[in-house]
Amino acid sequence: MLWLIVVTVVALWLAVRRFQRRRILDVASKIKCDIKAYPFIGHAYMFIGGGESRMRTFQILGREAIKNGGLTNLWIGEQYYTVVVDPVDLEVILKTSLEKDDVMRFARNLIGNGTIFAPVSIWRPRRKVLAPTFTPKNLNHFVKIFSRQSIVMTDQMQSVAGTGPVSVWKYLTSYTMDSVCETALGVNVNAQRTVDEPFLTAFEECCKLMAARMVSPWLAADALYKLLPYHASFERCKNTICSFVDKVIKSKRKTMKENDTAINKNSEKDMKTFLELLIEATGGDRGYSDLELQEETLVIVVAGTDTSAVGVSFTVSMLARHPDVQEKVYEELREVFGDSDRPVTFEDLPHLKYLDAVVRETLRLYPPVPVVVRKIEKDVTLPSGITLVEGCGVLVSIWGTQRNPRYWGDDAELFRPERFLDTPLKHPAAFMAFSHGPRNCLGYQYAMMSMKTALATLIRRYRVSSGSSRSNGCKAEEKPIRVTFDVMMKDADKFIVQLDRRKK
Repeated sequence: MLWLIVVTVVALWLAVRRFQRRRILDVASKIKCDIKAYPFIGHAYMFIGGGESRMRTFQILGREAIKNGGLTNLWIGEQYYTVVVDPVDLEVILKTSLEKDDVMRFARNLIGNGTIFAPVSIWRPRRKVLAPTFTPKNLNHFVKIFSRQSIVMTDQMQSVAGTGPVSVWKYLTSYTMDSVCETALGVNVNAQRTVDEPFLTAFEECCKLMAARMVSPWLAADALYKLLPYHASFERCKNTICSFVDKVIKSKRKTMKENDTAINKNSEKDMKTFLELLIEATGGDRGYSDLELQEETLVIVVAGTDTSAVGVSFTVSMLARHPDVQEKVYEELREVFGDSDRPVTFEDLPHLKYLDAVVRETLRLYPPVPVVVRKIEKDVTLPSGITLVEGCGVLVSIWGTQRNPRYWGDDAELFRPERFLDTPLKHPAAFMAFSHGPRNCLGYQYAMMSMKTALATLIRRYRVSSGSSRSNGCKAEEKPIRVTFDVMMKDADKFIVQLDRRKK
């Protein structure tokens, strides 16, 4: 008798749930998906197995959406997502649906309400405060710092040049951390001269734990997660990260007090850092609490360090695999710099057009952030004819969009930088390595300048090569880079190349 009651209760609960979700189920029924979804877990089984498995699943979903004309389905437990790879549909979604999906609460466990993941009500006013950091005057000053820090980076690489294959990841992520902390926070942390920087190690571990939880419905409940060893590891790494940020903030406040220079007394020639603008904002009605200050500082350090490091690292890997492209980059650098060793300047960067195309083509094939998610709070009818209803999630497959043959041609899978020089984009959202719409990356120009400065300094000094490269360049059929997903997409092999000092 008891089993009959249990079965009846479960059946009634399932019937009620189905009725409540009938509109979402109707949307899913109109979108083709040939990938098997199972009761209760949906497609979550595909994400089991670590970062490489997660990224492989996102690639499968992206290709499935391309095959089906731009859309497909994804179920993570009972949560439904429409996977989108068509720029025409994406432009509508990213301009009308600004709220981040609820799955981002796992990232907010680290970042809090920092602008990357904040609700629209918090994001909108904070973005207005942050935007002045990236004025042309500040960017000009930032390049001087990028240039100086990139010289430190190439000096640090000297010890491994000519010694065989080596991972360049630690050199490049330390460079971006030093650059971000000095340009945006006004402090010098000397990460490049520190072995096993604790902040960087802790951040990588946090990303792995967050990524696993985002795609594992069985880890969603906080009460259960706190009983698992993952939670203790996350909290330990989070404390390391937050302690670093608090130290940076206290150091800046102390420096400002010792110099006895209020921000509003700075001369016009002085650059206001990101952190200084936030501290200045605490003086009025727009004031920031200590928690808000920590959240936004975390955003700039975390996002600024990792995304630029991933982008420049993938670019180095692609130059190693394509020596013909690397030679064109080097020749362009010689045209601008000659045989001199002078530092890169702000005025040099606009002349590095081919290098710019190489970076963009790398970001097209290997976007640091391969997917983003949005929440549908109001019904949205897409140009493709599908109406997404309230309660749906949207998985924006940047990886799939930027490999969509409809917008990139039959050679969409090939590395061909010239495509960014030959013809304009077929749609503004076809290339969205820095996202698209009102919530796009505020610091995209900052990131591009940092990456191009580091690459120009590196390639002028070293030739990079890969053991899999051939004398006439990398063949199209050669195996692609093994990638892993830990919130950001990275090389599973840690960006291994060979560095050899160039001869004058």
